[in-house]
Amino acid sequence: MSEKSSLMAAESGSYKSLIVWQKSIALVRQIYILTKDFPPEEKFGIISQMRRAAVSIPSNIAEGQARRTTPDFIRFISNAEGSLAELDTQLIMAIELQMCTDGAATECFSLIEENRKMLNALRRSLIAKSKGTV
Repeated sequence: MSEKSSLMAAESGSYKSLIVWQKSIALVRQIYILTKDFPPEEKFGIISQMRRAAVSIPSNIAEGQARRTTPDFIRFISNAEGSLAELDTQLIMAIELQMCTDGAATECFSLIEENRKMLNALRRSLIAKSKGTV
């Protein structure tokens, strides 16, 4: 089994088994690929900001799930949603500043939207669970 395969072959109940976590890892990969061609003078500017925001998404999902309480998980999902909005904004800025094209950013925007929907659904589900309506 490859390293990547073993990463995704997660035990039940682990954050690694969450599709939203897996999709957010894919987003991190795409952001790193996209930003590697940004101007070198942006290494400590928008490149760093975009990469940190992207990395924060799966990190918050993992930390929230690992805390093992629903209120904590909801709070960390909200943090991940905030990082996703931050990344979306930074990607728009990168296009406006002509560091990349709309075409080059298409896959990232797609993954951002997919992650946004999944995080929203997960948060709503957790809130319903915490209120005993599930």
